[in-house]
Amino acid sequence: MSSQAQPKSADRTPLYAGPIFDADTHFWETDEAWTRYLPRDAAEKYGISFKTGEDGDFAMYVGPRKVEISADHLFEDGRVPAPGKLHEWLRAMKEGKAEIDLHVPKTADMMEPAARVEKLDGWDVRSSILFIGNMITAISFLDDPRYAYPVLNAYNGWMYDQWKYNYDDRIYTAPIVTLDDVDEACRQLRDVIGKGAKLILMPMGPYNGKAPAHPDHDPFWAIANEAGLRVVFHVSEAIYMKHHMAVWGEPVQQSRIKQTAFVWMHGYSERPVVETLSSFIFWNFFARFPKVKLLSAENGAEWVPAMLTKMDKCRGIAKNGFWPGGQLKDRPSRIFAEHVSVVAYPEDDLRSIVDQVGTADWLLMGSDYPHAEGVEEPRIFADEACRGLSAGDTRKIMYENGMRFMGLPY
Repeated sequence: MSSQAQPKSADRTPLYAGPIFDADTHFWETDEAWTRYLPRDAAEKYGISFKTGEDGDFAMYVGPRKVEISADHLFEDGRVPAPGKLHEWLRAMKEGKAEIDLHVPKTADMMEPAARVEKLDGWDVRSSILFIGNMITAISFLDDPRYAYPVLNAYNGWMYDQWKYNYDDRIYTAPIVTLDDVDEACRQLRDVIGKGAKLILMPMGPYNGKAPAHPDHDPFWAIANEAGLRVVFHVSEAIYMKHHMAVWGEPVQQSRIKQTAFVWMHGYSERPVVETLSSFIFWNFFARFPKVKLLSAENGAEWVPAMLTKMDKCRGIAKNGFWPGGQLKDRPSRIFAEHVSVVAYPEDDLRSIVDQVGTADWLLMGSDYPHAEGVEEPRIFADEACRGLSAGDTRKIMYENGMRFMGLPY
């Protein structure tokens, strides 16, 4: 994709003019997100704060630990990278910068739902999925379940107060749930479902040295299945890759400016989501929990065709091998198509991806608003990613697939 600046949407006829479902949006937290419900003992060891450290950087801290990536984009005066500067951001990345040199004050729609709905109305976005803000960079630091659960539960409580988990079927907000302790996870899951959550955000990778779909975790998934829950794996630091990266002498939890190409490719990019999703399928998860749907968000979609081909091939190779969840009754690619959806990047070549997979039914759009890495407004996504696709496939990606994923009429 060219990194040249693109004309604003007002200066061109959009490729797609219909309604939109936006499957990747974010908020910025208010100050109360970190303090309102946090117990004192958790605050002392794992409380989240923002300060200027001895190194002179203004950054997020989890307890005494600096979250290096946060120093790349945080400003003490509260400004944030300007939304939707995808091309400028890509050019900055090529030049070794973390962000574009344009930062703006937060606006009301970035922090509260009524103003966000007004923004969605202006864009003809009928419904949307909303993910966390600065907390995304802190999750991998919550490495002790004794304190991770109080921190996450406190954060989720603020999230519910601020946004609700379902705001009039217009905004579906994803509370964070982790499987590090099954009993705690079950309590956590019941709480958010009881407050109306239709989807949850989970870190990618194994839990307790086991696959997420291991039978030891079945009590948790039984609750999710009964609720028909959607489970989202959003791009973030896949901390389970930490020890593997160390074998290569590659550190993680680093500034994105300093991160090596090797870590971008193998530790932070598509590998964690490919391993996570294929694990669910190979463990025959959906035979036991068919009402659970999985979503990959902000991991792009270019890896999907190769993953589906490889999974089908490996199923044949391992036909007479050990299947811990029971032998699959269908091809992995067909199981994927029925139970998994993927939010594409606007820079993905969707025509090539759809041609290789054979269908667009699993693809969703995401603007990433209000992040700089996304598009300035959701409709531009079609201009960037959907050229060469049929009008029907474009409408599926921009609207119908997302509405169907959330069980909404369209």
